[in-house]
Amino acid sequence: MKERRRLSAALGTALIIAFSLPQADARVQASGHQAQGGFDGVAAFRYLTRQTDFGPRAPGSPGHARCLVFLKNELRRNADRVETQPFIAELANKKHIELTNIVASFNLQATKRILISAHWDSRMRADQDPDKHNWDKPILGANDGASGTAIILELARELRLSRPKIGVDLVLFDGEDVGVTGKPETFSLGSRFFATHLPDGFRADAGINIDMVGDKELRITRERNSEELAPQVQRLVFETARTLGVAQFSDSAGEEITDDHLPLNRAGIPTIDLIDFAYPDESNKYWHTLADTPDKCSAESLAAVGKVLLSILSNDLALDSRHP
Repeated sequence: MKERRRLSAALGTALIIAFSLPQADARVQASGHQAQGGFDGVAAFRYLTRQTDFGPRAPGSPGHARCLVFLKNELRRNADRVETQPFIAELANKKHIELTNIVASFNLQATKRILISAHWDSRMRADQDPDKHNWDKPILGANDGASGTAIILELARELRLSRPKIGVDLVLFDGEDVGVTGKPETFSLGSRFFATHLPDGFRADAGINIDMVGDKELRITRERNSEELAPQVQRLVFETARTLGVAQFSDSAGEEITDDHLPLNRAGIPTIDLIDFAYPDESNKYWHTLADTPDKCSAESLAAVGKVLLSILSNDLALDSRHP
């Protein structure tokens, strides 16, 4: 659930990630094709609309089933290995649903690894829609769900073409948006399950979760739980964005958001959340409404986020990990 909520600093992480930002700056500046915008925002936008063409992708719906097949097939074209993590989850109303996480991995033998995640499901109910008659209708979820997944899919294609020096795991969580508004413990079912049932041998030195990153007026700030729980990862991402001149990243304090990055931090993977929760602004949000449609999103916004992530993955900017 995307909610303003503070997480206690008492939550520890098993790893401390140390980043050498002067080296990171030099590598970004010298990275050639990738630094000049190797990430294809137009292709990513096609991935966004391909998902919304299935219709709402709430768990249990026909669109959800069709999209799952598409995502698995697309990732298998590009990744070194694709694993699925099916599981049964209980909703707040005690009903049970079938959910599936997807993990696409690159450079399997690498000891240094970064996790990039997003959720691929869409909301069952438009319970924030200004028209109460729409509250029981599912949303299309162009920004809330499809945008992060679109970037994941395009990253997979780019990583196949230009092999990463470090290990990369692209993870798509299911069941992020199935909860009851105001009850954060009923959301993020996929990331909660993943964090407590890590695949055999899975490890990651750092994580970056992306959610609601496609809106036309994109502005990503330093989410406060991320700042507290994974400050080195946060610093790396925003310094990379600054060096690349990506204006959609605002190096300023943001909200405190409950999202899929929190279970990963509890599992010992220092993870930040890149999100623009004010979509398009505080007074007029499309979040969890029927207005969350592709026309509100842009290839430029997807390219901005994808460019930063691809630069980090392509240039081995996760320089050192060590136990405290």
